[in-house]
Amino acid sequence: SKLTNLGHLEMTWRSRVRFHPLLVRILHKSRLRYYGKPEKKVDMPYQAYFEVADGSGMMSMVLWNSLCPEWYHSMKVGTVLLLDKYTIKTSYPFKTHPTPGDSQMKRFATIEISLNIRDPPTEISIIPEEMVKPEWGLPEVKYRFITRSELDDLPNNHSCDVIGLVTFVGRAERARKKEHSEDFWLYRWAHAIDGTSDQPFILELFATSQPDVFEHIHPMTYLVCTQMRVIQDLTENPSSTVYLTTSNESQIFITGWHKGQPYTKDAKVKNFIQWMKSQSEADQIEKTVIGGYYPFPRPPDSFLKY
Repeated sequence: SKLTNLGHLEMTWRSRVRFHPLLVRILHKSRLRYYGKPEKKVDMPYQAYFEVADGSGMMSMVLWNSLCPEWYHSMKVGTVLLLDKYTIKTSYPFKTHPTPGDSQMKRFATIEISLNIRDPPTEISIIPEEMVKPEWGLPEVKYRFITRSELDDLPNNHSCDVIGLVTFVGRAERARKKEHSEDFWLYRWAHAIDGTSDQPFILELFATSQPDVFEHIHPMTYLVCTQMRVIQDLTENPSSTVYLTTSNESQIFITGWHKGQPYTKDAKVKNFIQWMKSQSEADQIEKTVIGGYYPFPRPPDSFLKY
């Protein structure tokens, strides 16, 4: 059928009501958001953001309400979609934006694609990877993997991806979202090593929309975390340790979930796998720890500094 592209949509969307089908690849995926309120009568008040791209650039796509339970888990990073009967809306100005792996990619930030169950009902098709043709010109998923030896030189809030062997995982803890609210964030601390430094990655992992992965992070698993943010706060405490925290677009993968993921082709991921092949499993198991209370960032060593 006759297709359009994201660049053409941005130029012509105001003058059209009906749009041609779109062929795009998912490059980023946000966590699922629940926006239900007692006074609003929406059956399934869910929403999820994706960043999708074709040969012309990248745009946000929003999945609404009952389409979320139906499609959210099938729409993975790297998935190719054929979309028809979607709508175009002006972008929501306060949403978070992931850092693209390809810094040269053009970003269409003024509008977003909206997928709804009605008015009109969007038609979504997933194209299997083996049927994707090179002439479609869809971009590959690119990453920004770093090693532990590179971490200390990165600025605060820098976005990156990491892979490592889990040596410690703490218990799940809760933090209030706001001071007096009844809503909590669920998170846990983990350490992962990659052989490039004596120090591990210290990871603050908030529960994303992947409970099956979050609950099964164990020592000795290969852990991949994407779209992590560097927390490097040297103003309060000059000796403080740098750590990484999840963002709204972070995805977490453990052993058993890596097959077929786009990052398996990345050079730094391949280097890590090579390093792991040279390690003795028994030696690494002796150094692993699970559970317990993990106070971090650590308080200063003396009461005066505190």
